[in-house]
Amino acid sequence: MSQAYPDATQIAYAVRNSEVSAKAVVAATLARIADQNQTLNCFTAVTAETAIADAETIDRAIAQGDDRGVLAGVPFAVKNLFDIAGLTTLAGAKINAENPPAIQDATAVAKLKQAGAVLVGALNMDEYAYGFVTENSHYGTSANPHDLTRVTGGSSGGSAAAVASGLVPLTLGSDTNGSIRVPAAFCGVFGFKPTYGRLSRAGAGLFSSSFDHIGPFARSVRDLAAVFDVLQGADARDPVCTTRPPEPCLPYLKRSIEGLRIAVADVYFAQGAEPEALEAVANVARALGVQETVTIPEPHRARAAAYVITASEGSNLHLASLRSRPQDFDPATRDRFLAGALIPASWYIQAQRFRQWYRDRVREIFSEVDIILAPTTPCIAPPIGQEKMAIAGEEVLVRPHLGLFTQPLSFIGLPVLSVPIHRPDAMPLGVQIIAAPYNETLILRVAAVLEAQGIISAPIANGDRA
Repeated sequence: MSQAYPDATQIAYAVRNSEVSAKAVVAATLARIADQNQTLNCFTAVTAETAIADAETIDRAIAQGDDRGVLAGVPFAVKNLFDIAGLTTLAGAKINAENPPAIQDATAVAKLKQAGAVLVGALNMDEYAYGFVTENSHYGTSANPHDLTRVTGGSSGGSAAAVASGLVPLTLGSDTNGSIRVPAAFCGVFGFKPTYGRLSRAGAGLFSSSFDHIGPFARSVRDLAAVFDVLQGADARDPVCTTRPPEPCLPYLKRSIEGLRIAVADVYFAQGAEPEALEAVANVARALGVQETVTIPEPHRARAAAYVITASEGSNLHLASLRSRPQDFDPATRDRFLAGALIPASWYIQAQRFRQWYRDRVREIFSEVDIILAPTTPCIAPPIGQEKMAIAGEEVLVRPHLGLFTQPLSFIGLPVLSVPIHRPDAMPLGVQIIAAPYNETLILRVAAVLEAQGIISAPIANGDRA
């Protein structure tokens, strides 16, 4: 039923105006999940009973003339590191399956429900959000809906695949070094990482506290803006969540980008990638009339420092389990955490010092431009299980290389949107739209213009699912 209204805002409009019932939308969603999830392996839990009950509550309220919110009746799902009352929060880990169920929803989940959205389940991910492929040794690999032999990206792979395949129009993920943007690019959907601290992470499992963001996946800019507006606001449960007043983005989408200073990131961001990834950026720049370039200083050092900090912070969270039950970790995750635990404190301190220097230099760039464009990933989604690949004539390891262009940006908490470049006869790609902190509205305005021109789009994947 919700396929007739493919976008979240369209579903909500139809439900609020009694063109379709929330129960019918949710029932159709659950039927699609039952039909396709065995192949895609997006979901680790489906909350069918509560979803139907919530939809029925919405329908009764609308029948009585009540306003059920801007997302009334919209099905959504969340990465399984978000607390869902009554479910055990897995965070992709075998160890966590032994924990008791969560007693309350994560703040982001609660806010979406308050806006009328209906939760239908939890989604697959890399263990403890440490990865770029969603090849989980405990809960299986999520398959890319555009080509089932290829990875979804990660660590929010299930979140991206669920939207790309049309199972749900909205999902939530988390991003430390690129875990929203990489799967968004590989699966051909929009993936939004707002400014660090802009959205509450309360009730969401952390990987690296000084890096972690949450954000939405969707198939349209309007849906992203609607969800972002719902999720904004300070939260006492998350000490890093800003007290900055919410700034609604949805009303600004129809404004032009006249006067915005836009540039393409060069040097580092124009090297080490397949030609098609760089051409995607060039096509977006041409559509916007952009000719200017900017050089972001020392991004390779930013990436190295990001590795040091995230590995150190992540391993520190799991030291007790690493000592007592290392055999219960995904081997790839365990080995990276063990390496992180051995990083000298002096390295961590020096990486944080460099972080401040880098933040100051990038702030100077944003005094000259408003928006920067860069590739999201250096290539299309690689095949499942592939350990090495050739990029620009050089053989590199797959997993660490997928964050080549995302890590230097999340390193200092910039807001970034990965927009989908749909290619009917090839795998999708992504382009990052980057702004200074708290300038999410500018990002969404640029994306809305590109979407209106048909330069970016996120049609439902119709890959071979035989």
